[in-house]
Amino acid sequence: MTLKLGILDQSIVFPGQTPSEALRNTIRLAQIAEELGFERFWVSEHHDSSQMAGASPEVLISHLLARTDKIRIGSGGVMLQHYSPYKVAENFNVLASLAPGRVDLGIGRAPGGLPRSTKALQKGVAEPESLEEKLSQLEQYLHGSVAEGEPLAGLQANPLPAQPADVYLLGTSVSSARLAAERGYPYAFALFINNDPEAAREAFDAYRESFNREKGGQPRTLLGLSVIAADTEEEAAELAGHFKSVRVTLESGKTVNVGSLEQAEEFARQAGETYTAEVRDADITKGTKETVRRRLLELQQTYGVDELIFTTIIPDFEKRVRSFRLLKEAFEEQPV
Repeated sequence: MTLKLGILDQSIVFPGQTPSEALRNTIRLAQIAEELGFERFWVSEHHDSSQMAGASPEVLISHLLARTDKIRIGSGGVMLQHYSPYKVAENFNVLASLAPGRVDLGIGRAPGGLPRSTKALQKGVAEPESLEEKLSQLEQYLHGSVAEGEPLAGLQANPLPAQPADVYLLGTSVSSARLAAERGYPYAFALFINNDPEAAREAFDAYRESFNREKGGQPRTLLGLSVIAADTEEEAAELAGHFKSVRVTLESGKTVNVGSLEQAEEFARQAGETYTAEVRDADITKGTKETVRRRLLELQQTYGVDELIFTTIIPDFEKRVRSFRLLKEAFEEQPV
């Protein structure tokens, strides 16, 4: 088996940078990822954040497709809860028509921002629906027209591409894994967001056990990881710093992962609820390419995943590129 490797770039605006510079780095990184032979390059969706420039993955994907030739480009992911499935299908049908066979549509369950941005994104939405309902509609729009006997029968999200975007469901819980299994979608667990190994194991087990093979496919699993590879262990440790992951649980039972206690407090303030917060060290796989390769293979075998997709928090762009080069070398020198 050949282990596939991908990159998720969050277009982080590091200190001293402008958003334009962050986006230019995303473009350069996509081109380098293609040169190195990575399978796919995904971009994220974040709102109301001065630290993230990628608020509109569809727009960024369009530009990246035009600036690359072969690598798959996609969303990691589109936060479907905020949008009309019809409009999302139109966007991705246009992208898939422009670049047949190269477009991934990753769907996320998270809000992609604090409650204030969620309110702004959903303002004026007259018919709130569950993610399950929206996914059903999205499937119809991506592959044809609304069935007879249903509201909006015959409606199409033109242009209908010869090869629609591949749909992936992204998540950090058993509920997202079961939804992916029910729909027959590939499932990506973001261990860099929820670094609870038991939660990841339970999610992948639930996905495989309940996968709907009547959809005509086979289970496909991806593991999202934060990784830093460097020429020495000391350099990798220095680049990793002391990042934290904070899991917020609101009084209503809703949970969300943020990067600091300050963000946790602000999330709860905007939600208007009391909360509890659990602080963990960020789970970053770091070290030389040999060290990183060993741990990545251990994780791949632990969870039995088909693909690894990497993100990184290295501020220095050249060192970020060096990290991805070392990662690719690690697996090319000793193929899996």
